[in-house]
Amino acid sequence: MKILLVDDEAELTEPLYHVLSHEGYDVDVADNGQKGYELALQNNYDLLILDWMLPGKPGLSICQELRSQGQNTPVLFLTAKDTLDDRVMGLDAGADDYLVKPFELRELMARVRALLRRFPSLEGTGTGRLKIGDLELDPENQVAYRQGRMVSLSDKEVKLLTYFMQHPHQLLTHKQIYQFLWEEPEKPNSNVLAALIRLLRRKIEEESPLIHTVYGKGYRFGE
Repeated sequence: MKILLVDDEAELTEPLYHVLSHEGYDVDVADNGQKGYELALQNNYDLLILDWMLPGKPGLSICQELRSQGQNTPVLFLTAKDTLDDRVMGLDAGADDYLVKPFELRELMARVRALLRRFPSLEGTGTGRLKIGDLELDPENQVAYRQGRMVSLSDKEVKLLTYFMQHPHQLLTHKQIYQFLWEEPEKPNSNVLAALIRLLRRKIEEESPLIHTVYGKGYRFGE
């Protein structure tokens, strides 16, 4: 699983990075808020660990802006702010948990494990394939498997399904999907995306629905 750690205190990030890596997590580290925000937009993380006070962009702003864009990646705040009002403010901004400094590393690791259990995401098979529930995607060979049934996919169907499987249970807007699937000069009209969704549904949803329409906004993927 992939974790983003954003904190400008090297005496904290260094031991935390080593502990998380030792536990098998793939960890990226940023020492300022703007860099952390950009990494969160560019990559698919299973968990964000954010310091509240950061140079460049506060952790609170990072969380608020990601939530406003439909990102539901769990967020754990690290902060010296320990009043009730501060906790409420952090949770209202979209954080999922809150840990006051100083803390024991073993407590933080317990919080990390709990959040990852509460928000299960994409499973890697170790073979370059993606798997969620009974659906498995083999992008290299352009096929998917559902309950042992194999279906062939087009290039665009593979790309779309990959995007969905990398963001399970998240609202993906029409704009986000268009930006992912097509470069600016080649963007088709809105009917093309709807047709692509319809074709993909026919191929992978014989057993039960996976792609759910959020009317007027976009789509959410998952059982």
